Amino acid sequence: MIPSDAMTKEKVSMDKLPNDKKKRVKRIAVSSKKQITIPKDFYEQLGIGNEVLIELADNKLIIHPIHEDHFDFSDLILKDLIREGYTGEELYREFVCRKSQIAPALDAMIAEERPKAKTYTSDTLEELFGEEDEQ
Repeated sequence: MIPSDAMTKEKVSMDKLPNDKKKRVKRIAVSSKKQITIPKDFYEQLGIGNEVLIELADNKLIIHPIHEDHFDFSDLILKDLIREGYTGEELYREFVCRKSQIAPALDAMIAEERPKAKTYTSDTLEELFGEEDEQ
């Protein structure tokens, strides 16, 4: 079997994607058990947990991270794209692109607000949730 470092070869495609994002492509091996390994940097960037959704569309495999704690905005995204005039394959590509941006945007918002969060001590929690003295 080929060592995992030798299995991946990264290149940056010059094809422009919506929002002028460069497409990252890696070549990976398929094991004898028909399994693939998601490159670590892709895994981390997408925040993949223990499961993913895999889709077969137009003879392509599309792997979607599952973020159970994030709201699914698919219906809102689709409504906006239709209103913007997208149709057919262009609608599909733009939908996939925009949907992939939701989780990182939410994560960035959470990270930005986290330092502002107040930390409570056990004394403060007792004051907030403790029983009031009856008089």
